[in-house]
Amino acid sequence: MKTLRAIGPLGFAVLIVGCAATSAPQVPSIQAKPPTGAPNVTQGYLAKEARPNSLLLVPPPPAPGSEAMARDEAAAKAAVALRGGPRWNVATNDAELKLPQAAQTFSCALGVKLDPAKAPHVFTLLQRSLGDLGLSTYAAKTKYMRARPFTANGAPTCTPSFEPVLRKDGSYPSGHSAAGFGWGMILAELAPDRGDQLVARGRAFGQSRVICNVHWQSDVEEGRVVAAAVVARLHSDPQFRADLEAARAEMATLRQQGTPPDGDCAAEAAALAAG
Repeated sequence: MKTLRAIGPLGFAVLIVGCAATSAPQVPSIQAKPPTGAPNVTQGYLAKEARPNSLLLVPPPPAPGSEAMARDEAAAKAAVALRGGPRWNVATNDAELKLPQAAQTFSCALGVKLDPAKAPHVFTLLQRSLGDLGLSTYAAKTKYMRARPFTANGAPTCTPSFEPVLRKDGSYPSGHSAAGFGWGMILAELAPDRGDQLVARGRAFGQSRVICNVHWQSDVEEGRVVAAAVVARLHSDPQFRADLEAARAEMATLRQQGTPPDGDCAAEAAALAAG
């Protein structure tokens, strides 16, 4: 059986491409080759050598028997009480990383439906930054190869079909958490008056991984640290800044003319308040 050291960041790629729809829309952008179909995790804004080094950003994961590990175990145990309920359902939806579906996570926080046909530059930002955010966690992931909570406690996850991949993919820090928190920060720049709600939703997106029993609490928290470093680094990239400006104008129009979010935003808010 191959280990993650042998396959590199394949786990993150499989989580995206393995669930991607072949009918995903083309996302026009200023870049020379706009991404189409399944997200390509190698087509971020940053070259490999320009990505933040998660080994320098996060400490080693909690050691067995430590107070920090006991905190992680307590958080995993508390998540069991939410299994099968509204928060579990939100967490299951949050496991989705493919676009355009994943962007709808933020529609309630934004107050309008994120439509790729009406907001192509917004979707370009989300799609290209996804690779930078997720892949930046892998220096630490491959160093520590931390086992995921479901392998320790034997409890179900909300995405059982991905468990074989996750068993071979390091848990620390969380790429999902980095993606969600980073997306929340980027969207907050496009709609600053909704910034608190968007960043909070990005935080909850990562917290869903604890609810799903696929990440420890410390995995999720340190994923946010990686996200902050990536977003800061992205601002030094001219292409990112150009896309950001195009998306900002696009977002203003979308919010003025856009349709309300699909789904029940009040029910989502109540579910997220549970954990």
